[in-house]
Formats: sequence, C-alpha cells, structure tokens
Amino acid sequence: MSVGSLAGGFALWASVSEARIQRNESSRDLACLCAAAALGAAMFVGLSPLLHTIARAGPELTLVTGAFLVGYLKRFGVLGAGIGSQIFIGQLLAYGAHLGAVDLPAIGVAGLIAMLASIVPRVLSGPAEHPAVTMLSPLDVPDRWRLPAELIMGLQAAGGALIVVALNETIGLKESAWAVTACTYVVAGSASGTAARVRRRIVGTLVGVPLGLACLPLVEHAPLLAWAAAALAMIIYAMALPDRYDIACAAFAFTLIVTLAIGGVHSISLLGARAWETLLGGTLGLAAATFIFPLRPRRSG
Repeated sequence: MSVGSLAGGFALWASVSEARIQRNESSRDLACLCAAAALGAAMFVGLSPLLHTIARAGPELTLVTGAFLVGYLKRFGVLGAGIGSQIFIGQLLAYGAHLGAVDLPAIGVAGLIAMLASIVPRVLSGPAEHPAVTMLSPLDVPDRWRLPAELIMGLQAAGGALIVVALNETIGLKESAWAVTACTYVVAGSASGTAARVRRRIVGTLVGVPLGLACLPLVEHAPLLAWAAAALAMIIYAMALPDRYDIACAAFAFTLIVTLAIGGVHSISLLGARAWETLLGGTLGLAAATFIFPLRPRRSG
C-alpha cells in the first residue's frame, strides 16, 4: 500500500468519525483521530508477529484488540468513540496491506498527511448544524452487571471477534477480517439494539450491493464518474450513520462494490466470501450481545 492510499484511509474515516460544531474543535479532533489510526496501524505491526507465535491467525487476533476498543472507548464521549474506531480502522488497513516493521516510518508520514488532508477541508467549510451526541448514555442501561456499559460492549465485540478467529483457525475463512469488522460495528447499547442494527445492515446491504453492481459499467467506461459516485455515497454514509443505519450500510455497500471493481477485484467467489462472512460476523455480534453480559434498555418511568 502506498503512503497516499494509507493516508487517504486515515483521513476518510477520521472525517466520518469527527462530529464537532466549531472548526477549531473539529481540527483538534481530526488530528487526534488521524493519530489514532496511525497508532492502530503501528499496533498491528507490533502485535501481529507476537500473536502469530500463538496461533496461525495471529493477525486476526490483533484485530480483536481493536474490536474491544471500539466499544470500550465510547465511555469517553464522541472523541473517545472516534478514537476507538480509528484504532481499529488503522489495524484493518495495516492488515489488508500486510504492513511490517519496515513500514513504521511510512505509517507516521501517512498520519501527518492525513491530518492535513482532513483538517483543510473542515477549516474551509462552515460550522456544523447540529451538536454531536455520545453514542451511549449510562442511563440507557441497567446496573445489573456492575460493570460500565461500554466495557461490556467492548467485551461483546471482542468475544464475537474471538469466535471468528477460532473459526478461521479451525476451518479457514477467506475474508475473516470482514467478519470481525461486521461483528465489531453491529454491537449496540443493548441486545435489542444490536438485533436492530443487524437487520438494518442486512437490508442496507441488499439494496447497496445491486446498485453497486449496476454501476460497474462506469468503472470500465467512465472511471471518473465511478469515483464521483463512490464519493457521493460516502457523503450519504456519513450523514445517515447517526440515525439511519440501514441507509448508511446501503451507501457503504455501494461504495465497497465500486471501489473493489476499480481496484481490479472482480472475482465472484471473493465477493461472495466477503458477503457471507460479513453476514456471519453480524450474526456472531448479535449472539455476543445476547449471551455475553446482555444489556437491556432501562424502562422509562
């Protein structure tokens, strides 16, 4: 992976996670989020060889640490939630690019480029219209487990990810990282909330994938339009993510199909593996939220 591609990944997801009103606060958060993504990539480089001595699926075990942080760091508010997600994204990008110790300087440079690439557009834009809200309030869950809700969410995501790793170690999964990712991001503040996210993810995927396949001729004949469509879909993703997870998943699935095709991935078996393993990850995330310290919304009144 080139430094530019790595920086682009850091900057893109930092811009999605950033949720402040004022430009100065947004710039500060974007710098932290890009640094967190670089930290996640460096964590993968450092931990993967060590965990590889424990199991053949050592790189996937590294992703389990990021899966835990996605849930746990939500206890520190909007920025904490974004940092947790960015650490996992950095690990995921390093995993996909097979980065090693020799790439650590490139990771650092990519983090600095990503800060500039994400902060400049935010400074040139106007103030945000709505204040950001945290993804989970402590008042939304009972105190039955005597553990912070965010810690439980981290354990649920990590537990589901560990099952994916075990399956990969036992039977072999072609795209296990996709299952880990789906398992990580479907976990919500309650078992019922997780079930709703799984349903919306399935519905969104069923809509976004056919739309992406329908646009594949653009990849061959008008690649610039294909990139523009993918960029527009990511804007829709960022706008819909807080309130309409189904629309966000549809936009992301569309972007995924188009960018994979632009990158030369046309294998039906590969796309099929990514599809069913994503479904597997969502199912395992639901199972983890149901059986690992299940959270229940507190009844009003």
